[in-house]
Amino acid sequence: MQSFNQFLDNLSEFLSKRKGLVPLLGILLVVLNFVLRLIPGLGWFAESDLLLHLGVILGILGFLIAWAL
Repeated sequence: MQSFNQFLDNLSEFLSKRKGLVPLLGILLVVLNFVLRLIPGLGWFAESDLLLHLGVILGILGFLIAWAL
């Protein structure tokens, strides 16, 4: 439990200095999903919009985390 608390403290300090990093990663995932949709023959990975959904969730959580820190 001690190591998990230390990990959360380090993560919190890292993200407090870089508030826009998590939303930026979310935006990059959404753009990457758009590019992958343009490439034919990628199968279920491009058709499922997995990166789109992960990017939107990560972007929203990133804004919430940045606002809280």
